[in-house]
Amino acid sequence: MTRPDGGEARVVGKDVVRDADAVRSRVSLTGQYASVDEDLTGTENLVMLGRLLGHRTPAARERAAQLPAAFGLTDAAGKQVKNYSGGMRRRLDIASSILNTPDLHFLDEPTTGLDPRSRNQVWDTVRAIVAQGTTVLLTTQYPDEADQLASRIAVIDHGKVIAEGTKGELKASVGVGAVHLRLRDPAQRPAAAEVLARMLEASVQLEQDPVAVTARLSAEAHTGVADRASMALAHLAREGITVDTFSLGQPSLDEVFLALTDHPAGEGVPA
Repeated sequence: MTRPDGGEARVVGKDVVRDADAVRSRVSLTGQYASVDEDLTGTENLVMLGRLLGHRTPAARERAAQLPAAFGLTDAAGKQVKNYSGGMRRRLDIASSILNTPDLHFLDEPTTGLDPRSRNQVWDTVRAIVAQGTTVLLTTQYPDEADQLASRIAVIDHGKVIAEGTKGELKASVGVGAVHLRLRDPAQRPAAAEVLARMLEASVQLEQDPVAVTARLSAEAHTGVADRASMALAHLAREGITVDTFSLGQPSLDEVFLALTDHPAGEGVPA
Protein backbone atom coordinates (compact mmCIF):
# COMPACT_ATOMS: atom_id res chain seq x y z
CA MET A 1 0.00 0.00 0.00
CA THR A 2 1.14 3.57 -0.69
CA ARG A 3 2.49 5.23 2.43
CA PRO A 4 0.87 8.55 3.39
CA ASP A 5 2.83 11.69 2.53
CA GLY A 6 1.56 13.53 5.60
CA GLY A 7 -0.77 13.54 8.55
CA GLU A 8 -1.67 10.82 11.00
CA ALA A 9 -4.52 8.34 11.30
CA ARG A 10 -5.48 5.99 14.11
CA VAL A 11 -7.96 3.13 14.20
CA VAL A 12 -9.03 1.80 17.63
CA GLY A 13 -6.05 3.68 19.06
CA LYS A 14 -3.49 2.14 16.70
CA ASP A 15 -1.38 4.12 14.23
CA VAL A 16 -2.19 2.89 10.71
CA VAL A 17 1.48 3.13 9.64
CA ARG A 18 3.45 1.99 12.70
CA ASP A 19 0.86 -0.59 13.80
CA ALA A 20 -0.46 -1.62 10.39
CA ASP A 21 -0.75 -5.33 11.19
CA ALA A 22 -2.63 -4.64 14.42
CA VAL A 23 -5.01 -2.33 12.56
CA ARG A 24 -5.65 -4.88 9.81
CA SER A 25 -6.64 -7.47 12.39
CA ARG A 26 -9.33 -5.13 13.77
CA VAL A 27 -10.93 -3.96 10.51
CA SER A 28 -12.71 -5.47 7.50
CA LEU A 29 -13.79 -4.28 4.08
CA THR A 30 -16.71 -4.98 1.79
CA GLY A 31 -15.96 -3.51 -1.62
CA GLN A 32 -18.43 -2.10 -4.10
CA TYR A 33 -18.77 -5.41 -5.96
CA ALA A 34 -19.43 -8.80 -4.37
CA SER A 35 -16.23 -10.87 -4.09
CA VAL A 36 -17.60 -14.38 -3.68
CA ASP A 37 -17.06 -17.60 -5.64
CA GLU A 38 -20.20 -18.22 -7.69
CA ASP A 39 -19.53 -21.94 -8.11
CA LEU A 40 -19.46 -22.57 -4.36
CA THR A 41 -22.45 -22.57 -2.04
CA GLY A 42 -22.93 -19.79 0.47
CA THR A 43 -21.69 -22.01 3.30
CA GLU A 44 -18.67 -23.17 1.29
CA ASN A 45 -17.72 -19.54 0.61
CA LEU A 46 -17.85 -18.75 4.31
CA VAL A 47 -15.82 -21.83 5.28
CA MET A 48 -13.18 -21.06 2.65
CA LEU A 49 -12.81 -17.46 3.80
CA GLY A 50 -12.70 -18.58 7.43
CA ARG A 51 -9.79 -20.89 6.61
CA LEU A 52 -8.02 -18.06 4.74
CA LEU A 53 -8.39 -15.92 7.86
CA GLY A 54 -6.60 -18.56 9.91
CA HIS A 55 -9.46 -20.49 11.49
CA ARG A 56 -9.11 -24.25 11.77
CA THR A 57 -11.67 -26.17 9.72
CA PRO A 58 -14.04 -27.00 12.64
CA ALA A 59 -14.07 -23.36 13.80
CA ALA A 60 -14.58 -22.10 10.24
CA ARG A 61 -17.51 -24.48 9.76
CA GLU A 62 -19.05 -23.43 13.07
CA ARG A 63 -18.87 -19.74 12.15
CA ALA A 64 -20.18 -20.47 8.64
CA ALA A 65 -23.18 -22.22 10.16
CA GLN A 66 -24.00 -19.22 12.38
CA LEU A 67 -23.86 -16.36 9.88
CA PRO A 68 -26.52 -17.29 7.26
CA ALA A 69 -29.35 -17.05 9.81
CA ALA A 70 -28.18 -13.60 10.92
CA PHE A 71 -28.20 -12.39 7.31
CA GLY A 72 -31.46 -13.97 6.18
CA LEU A 73 -29.69 -16.61 4.09
CA THR A 74 -30.62 -19.81 5.92
CA ASP A 75 -32.61 -21.29 3.02
CA ALA A 76 -29.97 -20.29 0.46
CA ALA A 77 -26.85 -21.36 2.38
CA GLY A 78 -26.65 -24.72 0.60
CA LYS A 79 -27.19 -23.31 -2.89
CA GLN A 80 -24.55 -22.21 -5.38
CA VAL A 81 -24.01 -18.45 -5.26
CA LYS A 82 -24.57 -18.15 -9.03
CA ASN A 83 -28.25 -18.81 -8.27
CA TYR A 84 -28.45 -15.94 -5.74
CA SER A 85 -30.14 -12.61 -6.38
CA GLY A 86 -28.05 -9.45 -6.26
CA GLY A 87 -29.22 -8.67 -2.75
CA MET A 88 -28.41 -12.18 -1.51
CA ARG A 89 -24.90 -12.00 -2.96
CA ARG A 90 -24.39 -8.65 -1.31
CA ARG A 91 -25.50 -9.97 2.08
CA LEU A 92 -23.23 -13.02 1.73
CA ASP A 93 -20.34 -10.71 0.82
CA ILE A 94 -20.95 -8.62 3.93
CA ALA A 95 -21.27 -11.76 6.07
CA SER A 96 -17.92 -13.01 4.82
CA SER A 97 -16.35 -9.68 5.80
CA ILE A 98 -17.33 -10.00 9.46
CA LEU A 99 -16.22 -13.58 10.06
CA ASN A 100 -13.73 -12.21 12.58
CA THR A 101 -16.20 -9.71 14.16
CA PRO A 102 -14.22 -6.54 13.33
CA ASP A 103 -14.21 -3.37 15.42
CA LEU A 104 -14.45 -1.27 12.25
CA HIS A 105 -16.07 -2.29 8.97
CA PHE A 106 -15.59 -0.32 5.75
CA LEU A 107 -18.62 -0.66 3.47
CA ASP A 108 -18.30 0.79 -0.04
CA GLU A 109 -21.59 1.68 -1.76
CA PRO A 110 -23.39 -1.47 -0.56
CA THR A 111 -26.66 -1.03 -2.49
CA THR A 112 -25.47 0.13 -5.91
CA GLY A 113 -27.59 -1.55 -8.60
CA LEU A 114 -29.98 -3.28 -6.18
CA ASP A 115 -33.77 -3.27 -6.40
CA PRO A 116 -35.71 -1.59 -3.53
CA ARG A 117 -36.44 -4.87 -1.70
CA SER A 118 -32.81 -6.02 -1.81
CA ARG A 119 -31.72 -2.55 -0.79
CA ASN A 120 -33.91 -2.66 2.33
CA GLN A 121 -32.55 -6.10 3.18
CA VAL A 122 -28.97 -4.82 2.98
CA TRP A 123 -29.95 -1.85 5.17
CA ASP A 124 -31.29 -4.28 7.78
CA THR A 125 -28.00 -6.17 7.58
CA VAL A 126 -26.00 -3.01 8.22
CA ARG A 127 -28.20 -2.14 11.20
CA ALA A 128 -27.65 -5.64 12.62
CA ILE A 129 -23.86 -5.26 12.34
CA VAL A 130 -23.98 -1.94 14.18
CA ALA A 131 -26.25 -3.42 16.86
CA GLN A 132 -23.56 -6.05 17.54
CA GLY A 133 -21.05 -3.30 18.38
CA THR A 134 -19.15 -2.86 15.10
CA THR A 135 -18.54 0.66 13.82
CA VAL A 136 -19.45 0.93 10.12
CA LEU A 137 -17.85 3.51 7.81
CA LEU A 138 -20.16 3.56 4.79
CA THR A 139 -19.73 5.40 1.50
CA THR A 140 -22.77 6.06 -0.65
CA GLN A 141 -24.04 8.22 -3.50
CA TYR A 142 -27.58 7.94 -2.16
CA PRO A 143 -28.38 10.65 0.43
CA ASP A 144 -31.50 8.78 1.56
CA GLU A 145 -29.27 5.80 2.42
CA ALA A 146 -27.13 8.02 4.65
CA ASP A 147 -30.34 9.41 6.16
CA GLN A 148 -31.51 5.88 7.00
CA LEU A 149 -28.26 4.44 8.35
CA ALA A 150 -25.79 7.05 9.53
CA SER A 151 -25.45 8.53 12.99
CA ARG A 152 -22.87 10.98 11.65
CA ILE A 153 -22.35 12.12 8.06
CA ALA A 154 -19.44 13.70 6.17
CA VAL A 155 -20.36 15.36 2.87
CA ILE A 156 -17.56 14.98 0.31
CA ASP A 157 -17.34 16.99 -2.90
CA HIS A 158 -14.41 16.72 -5.32
CA GLY A 159 -12.42 14.78 -2.74
CA LYS A 160 -12.85 17.24 0.13
CA VAL A 161 -15.04 17.11 3.22
CA ILE A 162 -17.21 20.23 2.95
CA ALA A 163 -19.58 19.55 5.86
CA GLU A 164 -19.87 17.12 8.75
CA GLY A 165 -22.39 16.42 11.49
CA THR A 166 -25.51 14.51 12.39
CA LYS A 167 -28.26 14.47 9.78
CA GLY A 168 -30.23 16.88 11.94
CA GLU A 169 -27.31 19.31 12.13
CA LEU A 170 -26.73 19.15 8.36
CA LYS A 171 -30.40 19.73 7.60
CA ALA A 172 -30.58 22.64 10.03
CA SER A 173 -27.51 24.22 8.40
CA VAL A 174 -29.45 24.86 5.18
CA GLY A 175 -32.77 25.83 6.74
CA VAL A 176 -35.44 24.59 9.09
CA GLY A 177 -37.63 23.14 6.37
CA ALA A 178 -39.49 23.70 3.16
CA VAL A 179 -43.04 24.24 1.97
CA HIS A 180 -43.87 22.24 -1.15
CA LEU A 181 -46.90 23.13 -3.29
CA ARG A 182 -48.44 21.67 -6.42
CA LEU A 183 -50.88 23.98 -8.19
CA ARG A 184 -53.85 23.23 -10.41
CA ASP A 185 -52.87 25.83 -13.03
CA PRO A 186 -49.20 26.34 -14.04
CA ALA A 187 -50.03 29.90 -15.12
CA GLN A 188 -50.61 30.76 -11.45
CA ARG A 189 -47.15 29.69 -10.34
CA PRO A 190 -45.46 33.14 -10.50
CA ALA A 191 -48.21 34.65 -8.34
CA ALA A 192 -48.00 31.76 -5.87
CA ALA A 193 -44.23 32.14 -5.66
CA GLU A 194 -44.60 35.86 -4.87
CA VAL A 195 -47.08 35.14 -2.05
CA LEU A 196 -44.83 32.47 -0.50
CA ALA A 197 -41.71 34.63 -0.71
CA ARG A 198 -43.47 37.57 0.95
CA MET A 199 -45.44 35.79 3.66
CA LEU A 200 -42.86 33.16 4.60
CA GLU A 201 -39.78 35.34 4.07
CA ALA A 202 -38.40 32.37 2.19
CA SER A 203 -36.26 31.57 -0.82
CA VAL A 204 -38.66 30.29 -3.49
CA GLN A 205 -37.66 27.76 -6.14
CA LEU A 206 -39.67 26.96 -9.26
CA GLU A 207 -39.27 23.22 -9.81
CA GLN A 208 -38.92 21.45 -13.17
CA ASP A 209 -42.50 20.28 -12.76
CA PRO A 210 -44.47 23.28 -14.17
CA VAL A 211 -47.02 23.17 -11.34
CA ALA A 212 -44.56 22.70 -8.46
CA VAL A 213 -43.06 25.41 -6.27
CA THR A 214 -40.91 25.11 -3.14
CA ALA A 215 -40.29 27.74 -0.47
CA ARG A 216 -37.13 27.03 1.54
CA LEU A 217 -37.23 28.45 5.04
CA SER A 218 -34.10 29.97 6.52
CA ALA A 219 -32.63 28.91 9.86
CA GLU A 220 -33.78 32.25 11.31
CA ALA A 221 -37.42 31.42 10.49
CA HIS A 222 -37.73 28.67 13.12
CA THR A 223 -40.72 30.12 15.00
CA GLY A 224 -44.33 30.12 13.84
CA VAL A 225 -43.57 28.30 10.61
CA ALA A 226 -46.77 26.21 10.63
CA ASP A 227 -48.94 29.25 11.42
CA ARG A 228 -47.38 31.33 8.66
CA ALA A 229 -47.71 28.45 6.19
CA SER A 230 -51.43 28.23 7.04
CA MET A 231 -51.81 31.98 6.54
CA ALA A 232 -50.03 31.75 3.19
CA LEU A 233 -52.39 28.98 2.06
CA ALA A 234 -55.40 31.05 3.07
CA HIS A 235 -54.00 34.02 1.15
CA LEU A 236 -53.47 31.87 -1.95
CA ALA A 237 -57.10 30.76 -1.74
CA ARG A 238 -58.28 34.38 -1.49
CA GLU A 239 -56.23 35.19 -4.58
CA GLY A 240 -58.00 32.39 -6.46
CA ILE A 241 -54.86 30.24 -6.67
CA THR A 242 -55.83 26.57 -6.40
CA VAL A 243 -53.40 24.34 -4.50
CA ASP A 244 -53.72 20.62 -5.23
CA THR A 245 -51.17 19.37 -2.68
CA PHE A 246 -49.27 20.95 0.19
CA SER A 247 -46.53 19.62 2.47
CA LEU A 248 -44.26 21.09 5.13
CA GLY A 249 -41.14 19.25 6.19
CA GLN A 250 -37.43 19.23 6.94
CA PRO A 251 -34.95 19.52 4.08
CA SER A 252 -33.88 16.16 2.71
CA LEU A 253 -30.19 15.24 2.53
CA ASP A 254 -30.53 15.56 -1.26
CA GLU A 255 -31.46 19.20 -0.70
CA VAL A 256 -28.59 19.60 1.78
CA PHE A 257 -26.08 18.28 -0.76
CA LEU A 258 -27.51 20.49 -3.50
CA ALA A 259 -27.36 23.56 -1.25
CA LEU A 260 -23.75 22.84 -0.27
CA THR A 261 -22.41 21.93 -3.72
CA ASP A 262 -24.76 23.42 -6.34
CA HIS A 263 -25.14 19.99 -7.97
CA PRO A 264 -27.07 16.81 -7.08
CA ALA A 265 -25.43 13.97 -5.15
CA GLY A 266 -23.88 11.38 -7.46
CA GLU A 267 -23.34 13.89 -10.29
CA GLY A 268 -19.70 13.73 -11.26
CA VAL A 269 -18.31 12.54 -7.92
CA PRO A 270 -19.61 10.36 -5.08
CA ALA A 271 -21.23 11.90 -2.01
